[in-house]
Amino acid sequence: MRIKEILGKKLITDSITVSGWVRTKRTSKSVTFIELNDGSCFSNLQATVDNTEFEETVSGISTGTSVEMSGALIPSPASGQDIELQVKNIKILGGVSPDYPLQKKRHSFEFLRDIAHLRPRANTFGAVFRIRNILAYSVHEFFQERGYVYLNSPIVTTSDCEGAGEMFNVSTFNMENPPRTDKNEIDWTKDFFGKKASLTVSGQLEAEIFATSIGNCYTFGPTFRAENSNTSRHLAEFWMIEPEIAFANLKEDMDVAEAFVRHLFKKVIEKGGDDLDFINKRISQGITDLLEKLSKADFTRITYTEAIEILEKSGEKFEYPPSWGIDLQSEHERYLTEKAFDGPVFVTDYPKDIKAFYMRMNDDGKTVAAMDLLLPRVGEIIGGSQREERYDILLDRIKQLGLNPEDYWWYMDLRKYGTVEHSGFGLGFERIVQFVTGMSNIRDVIPFPRAPGLAEF
Repeated sequence: MRIKEILGKKLITDSITVSGWVRTKRTSKSVTFIELNDGSCFSNLQATVDNTEFEETVSGISTGTSVEMSGALIPSPASGQDIELQVKNIKILGGVSPDYPLQKKRHSFEFLRDIAHLRPRANTFGAVFRIRNILAYSVHEFFQERGYVYLNSPIVTTSDCEGAGEMFNVSTFNMENPPRTDKNEIDWTKDFFGKKASLTVSGQLEAEIFATSIGNCYTFGPTFRAENSNTSRHLAEFWMIEPEIAFANLKEDMDVAEAFVRHLFKKVIEKGGDDLDFINKRISQGITDLLEKLSKADFTRITYTEAIEILEKSGEKFEYPPSWGIDLQSEHERYLTEKAFDGPVFVTDYPKDIKAFYMRMNDDGKTVAAMDLLLPRVGEIIGGSQREERYDILLDRIKQLGLNPEDYWWYMDLRKYGTVEHSGFGLGFERIVQFVTGMSNIRDVIPFPRAPGLAEF
């Protein structure tokens, strides 16, 4: 039986077997106290071992040792736990050498990042990754309950959804001597896929195919950016949640995004348990109250133009002075959410020149039907838009941005054959995990981070 279930039920029984890893061992003259954890929850199960009966076995146990224990669960006479295991039999499954790096002391997150194969055993990372699990399950729960179809979009693609060009190439060529054309350019026609291929930056375009055929759908999978950003907010490999909503305009897109974020916050509060309590006390003080507040807060909706006017009139000295036409910086987003409105804010109708080709052109010819959801502490958490469903306008946008229309022939077909109004958004999963857990570095909320110079494990 898992320790989470034992502690949750406050189980009392004459006979039970548990397995796990030793967190701590305290030895007195006659009894050894062992704190056992099996990863199922934050809390440990205390076990008491009779030294006279198991002296040799106990001497071989240290922090990190894996053991199997059998005995009786009894009410604990000591404070701090309701029950404890009175050990009748103990077996060492895996010993630990003296150089075990996770001793009973605080370790820096930087140090633990270098031993990602062991860091889930640390209290903080056990809590973070169990919270991540709650959020992942809640993502599927939200969309499945509303009839969305889960789509596995391709990881290898020949289309650049964002038009940024920062993509990882996928090739079978010997890159020291690839085949070349008469112009001495790499001849991608001789590669595995017959053309240049890359790892996907988004599943959105494929989701639009399904939204315009079987209705509302969503993707939840890995995406990749070859952006050389060595910061606490960027990863080269991360997971994206991208719903696509058929027959929906920008307002309806925001309605879904708002309901989705509320759902995630409520589920973490409901299921976070000891892990959330630990995070609230040790990592991000006040996060529980903030999640409660945001799950019930009004989500303000303002246009980009209104946001710029608020920032310009604020009297704040920003590092990047706000002006119409620039992309909002983190300092601008935090001012809007923390000072101007004290809560979540949707900013809509951004200048077309700072947004992607697929966003629907507004009637003013200067802005597009885009939206970003901003949260306190972090700023932008969701980006979305109504998609351009008009063939001619979409074709013009692709050309204006210097993209090749032939690369998007199938995407254009969706506008030729029964086009419909549709909208969607993207949420970087690690960003929401980072927000909920209060971890300062995004590399600490994904099991095995990928970043410039980092592909270990």
